[in-house]
Amino acid sequence: MSVALIDYQSGNLHSARKAFERIAAEVGAGAVTVTESPDVVAAADRIVLPGDGAFPACARALRAIDGMEEALQEAVHARGRPFLGICVGMQLLATTGYEYEETPGLGWIDGTIRRIEPGAEGLKVPHMGWNDLVLEQEHPLLEGLSTGYHAYFVHSYAMQVDSPADRLAHVGYGADITAIVARGNVAGTQFHPEKSQAQGLRLIANFLRWAP
Repeated sequence: MSVALIDYQSGNLHSARKAFERIAAEVGAGAVTVTESPDVVAAADRIVLPGDGAFPACARALRAIDGMEEALQEAVHARGRPFLGICVGMQLLATTGYEYEETPGLGWIDGTIRRIEPGAEGLKVPHMGWNDLVLEQEHPLLEGLSTGYHAYFVHSYAMQVDSPADRLAHVGYGADITAIVARGNVAGTQFHPEKSQAQGLRLIANFLRWAP
């Protein structure tokens, strides 16, 4: 089995690569490849899309790789390979982002990306640091996890899903902030599982075992 970690110059891949390599070795999930190659992505058994920075810049960087969107469609939709988006990689699953400018996402999960509002509490934005997940429904990615699990977040924008069925977990930060989404063989985490200690690594292991 092969795991493709997409490198599109939109984030530091070092910690993600290390975490996925470690867990892949533990669960016998095969090689983890950091790649810019659409051919490698199209042939992969599992695909991970990380991302740090602004939604429009990440969307442009991904689309700037000739053939990458087509490779993702082939692997994820035509072949049904498990896909995990992390941070902005999760946000790119949405229909549209509204960070700085209106930008189309991949449209794999119906929803929009909008700025976190400080609310009456005057909370700081970006939402940065540890927060407790509230699990909303059962899913193979959540095996062994429970409400109250600490996860590490760094973001100013968040996904607002059109359908509650696509949201697996949220955190409280003024309002309910979407933390995990999933539809079919596609999933995403707003937080960084690779930086979320033992439970984050458990989620990565669950993804590498996931057979949707």
